[in-house]
Parts: sequence; C-alpha cells; structure tokens
Amino acid sequence: MLAAQGYLFVCPENLASMTGAMKEFFDTTYYPLLGQIEGRAFATAIAAGSDGEGATRQIDRIVAGWRLKRVADPLIVNFAAQTPEAILAAKSLPEKARQECADMGAALGEGLSIGLF
Repeated sequence: MLAAQGYLFVCPENLASMTGAMKEFFDTTYYPLLGQIEGRAFATAIAAGSDGEGATRQIDRIVAGWRLKRVADPLIVNFAAQTPEAILAAKSLPEKARQECADMGAALGEGLSIGLF
C-alpha cells in the first residue's frame, strides 16, 4: 500500500456489506497506514446481487479516514441475484462488465502515470 500511487478496491457485496475478506484487509491496514497515504487516488468495483451501494458506502467511509481521493464513479456490476438459488449459483462476469473493469483500471493507471491524480 505504501509503494502504490493509487488503489482499485474490488470486492463482492454480501448482505449489503463488503465481504469479510475486504473488511479484514481494512482492519489490518487502516491504523498502520494512517497519516501515510493521504491524497492518493482510489476507485471501486463491486459485484452485487442488487445495488452494491452498501459496500460502496462502507469503503468510502473507511478511506475518508485515509483522506484518499475518489477519481472514478463507483463501478457496480449487478447480478440481480435475489433468490437463494440465484445467490448461491456460480457467477460469470459478463464481457461488457469485464471491459468496464479493465477500462477503469487502465484509466486509473494512465491518470497516475501522467500525474493527473
């Protein structure tokens, strides 16, 4: 995290929250990084069964403490999984969403490389 100029936080949303793995990442890195990464760029990509807003809000609140700067609108891939069967079913990222994720990562990388962010 210290060596990076910016961050792309990616996770699924479970029960209107970021996943436990993402929460654990923030739990273990938040205080050690506090005061060391202010002003760096970030973006998010969330895979969700519905709106993805809960995970997005959680990440935004956490990185506000690091004073990171959002440089792209949240990318939320909605799988519309609302039944137990749909929630438990294997998911495959549609090509359009895969391209949007690749484009976001490329734009973040390019913006960092030219000093835009």
